[in-house]
Amino acid sequence: MDTRAFDPAMIFTVMPDLLEYLDVTLLVGAGSIIGGSLLGMLLAWAKIGGTRGLRWLAQGYTYVMRCTPSIVLLFIVFYGLPQLMDALFSYNINQMNRAVFAILTFVLLFGAYISEVFRSAYLAVPQGQYEAAVSIGIPPIKAFFLVMLPQAAVVALPNFANSTINLLKEGALAYTIGLIDMIGQGNLIIAQNFGAYGIEVYTACMLIYWGMTLLLERVFDWLEARLDKGQTLAIRSKDATGKEKNGWKEWLKGGEAHGIGL
Repeated sequence: MDTRAFDPAMIFTVMPDLLEYLDVTLLVGAGSIIGGSLLGMLLAWAKIGGTRGLRWLAQGYTYVMRCTPSIVLLFIVFYGLPQLMDALFSYNINQMNRAVFAILTFVLLFGAYISEVFRSAYLAVPQGQYEAAVSIGIPPIKAFFLVMLPQAAVVALPNFANSTINLLKEGALAYTIGLIDMIGQGNLIIAQNFGAYGIEVYTACMLIYWGMTLLLERVFDWLEARLDKGQTLAIRSKDATGKEKNGWKEWLKGGEAHGIGL
C-alpha cells in the first residue's frame, strides 16, 4: 500500500480557506458565551437568593447539564427540538440555520458550568461589606454593583476564562450537525481531495485554535490585572531611594509590631 508523505507546505496552503469560515466559529462562540453568561447569572441568583423550589430547580438543571456530554446534547437539540416544537406549536424549525442549534446547545451547557463560577465567586466576598454599604445609606442595588460585583469579578475571572476557552474548543463539534464552520470547511477540503491531506488540514485548524487561545489568554490576563488593581495583598512599595521593596517582606516586618510577623 502506497503512503503519501506529510506535506508541511499544505498546512499554510489550506489556512486561508479555513480562515474564511472563522467568523462562523467566532459567532457560535460569542453567542454561546453571551447567552450562557446571562443564563449562568440567573441560575446563580436562583441558587443564592431564590426560594427553595428555585434552588432545587437550578441545582437539578446544573447537575443534569454537567453530566451530559456536549455532543449528546447537541444531537438532542438538533434532532429533538424541531420535533418538540412541531408537536407543541405545529411550527417547523428544521429550516433554521444550524448555527442557532449549536449556539442554543452551548448556551445550555455554558450556563450550567458558569453558574457555579458566579455563585462561588459571590459567596467568596464577605457579606459584611454589603451590609456595611447598605447601613450607610447606599441602595441595595448600588451596593451590589459598586461593592460586591467588582470583587466577585476578580475571583470569578480566572475560572470564567478557562470555561470560555474550553467552550471555544468544544464549539468545533458543531460540524457534526452539518454547520460549515472552520472544522466543517476542513472536512470539505479533505473530502475534495479524496481523503488526502487530513493531517495537514487538522494541523492548520489546530494552529488557528492555538492562536485564538493565546489571544484570549492575553485579553483575560489584561482584564484580571485591571480588575485586581489595588486589591492584591502583595503590594509593592518604594523606599527612600526609589527602589522597589518586596511587598510580602515589608508586610511581614510590619506585622511584627502587632505580634503577627514571622
